[in-house]
Amino acid sequence: MRDVKEFVAGFQRFQSGAIGPDSALFDELRQGQNPRAILIGCSDSRVDPAILTDCVPGDLFVVRNVANLVPPCEVDAGYHGVSAALEYAVCHLNVSHVIVLGHSQCGGIKALMDGGCSCDEHSFIGRWVNIAEKAKESVLQRLHDKAPALQQRACEQASILLSLENLMTFPWLRQRVEAGSLALHGWYFDLRAGTLSGYTPATGGFDLLT
Repeated sequence: MRDVKEFVAGFQRFQSGAIGPDSALFDELRQGQNPRAILIGCSDSRVDPAILTDCVPGDLFVVRNVANLVPPCEVDAGYHGVSAALEYAVCHLNVSHVIVLGHSQCGGIKALMDGGCSCDEHSFIGRWVNIAEKAKESVLQRLHDKAPALQQRACEQASILLSLENLMTFPWLRQRVEAGSLALHGWYFDLRAGTLSGYTPATGGFDLLT
């Protein structure tokens, strides 16, 4: 097991290179943030959004969770971390873009396709990934005779589209999309191929962006 001191050493390198007295970027960031986009990504350690997009601090407002899911708008007594982050980014930071970034070999989607992933009967993961149950059902209906790996890949992409649908259930977000001040994007990172694709409504599929 690698020692966490490596992370501290990494911060020291960051500190000396980015936060030093000659850093114009951090002089600006100390005054506040003005990100261009909010990105909903997966917690998977292999798909860090800032690294994948080569961003600097302040560019992206990032929310990460298992399987990069966006739940539908629900007004109840529950705790809604993704919804709160969306509200802050859209209504207070006035971002211009919302990006849902999914990826291949997603453990959360595999758990969904396999019927759950739990340490005990009170599984947080199982309940969370069930947000994408509609995507799973659609894939199994369309690709019932295909290999599990192909079904999972299809569900990874279908869950991105479902999250884009769920985004539009938030009234303040929908209003901005319809007014043209906010754009939604569905992206898919293929770990094996090292490619990034984006959903294109005109083709109904994910087309290479790079």
